[in-house]
Amino acid sequence: MSDSLTVVRLGGSLTCNSRSLAALQVALDGASEAGARTTLLSLRELDLPMYDPDGEREPPSAAVTLIEACYDADGMLWSSPMYQGTISGAFKNALDWLHALGSREPPFLHDEIIGLISAAGGTQGLQAINTMEFAVRALRGWLFPTWSPSHPPSRSSTRPAESPTKESNNNSEPWAPRWCASPRASRMR
Repeated sequence: MSDSLTVVRLGGSLTCNSRSLAALQVALDGASEAGARTTLLSLRELDLPMYDPDGEREPPSAAVTLIEACYDADGMLWSSPMYQGTISGAFKNALDWLHALGSREPPFLHDEIIGLISAAGGTQGLQAINTMEFAVRALRGWLFPTWSPSHPPSRSSTRPAESPTKESNNNSEPWAPRWCASPRASRMR
């Protein structure tokens, strides 16, 4: 086994110019700079069919790519846009395909560390984070202790300079390098 970690990023947007994928790229760049091998699973490019429990024994090739990359990863970074107060349907569909990992030993994403990113504005982004957090636990992964809802620029020109949104953007430290160097990450598999 090599010393570098394998980090898979799962981007849940089908939009070409997605803020959630852009935020995910920033985090992935940090992981790469810290020495991790990185893989992108863009749901737009992967073009997964709808999850079919009857197809788990012989999943289609796109689902096999997703399933194997996620299972073999040391850790993952997930990012989803927020639609109607939750994660995108495409992202939920990808998570459903990971149900096929239940029969493996160890099952699901056992002991993988998973970081979560939401590019939805302000506290609204926490709804997507919360949904992804439930999925991390259901798949037996470990949630990275710091989650990151990003704050897009305000549409209001009257926002004061000392707003928490501006401060959180200026003072946020990149967490991906810390994650790759964390003691928990070094104890994985």
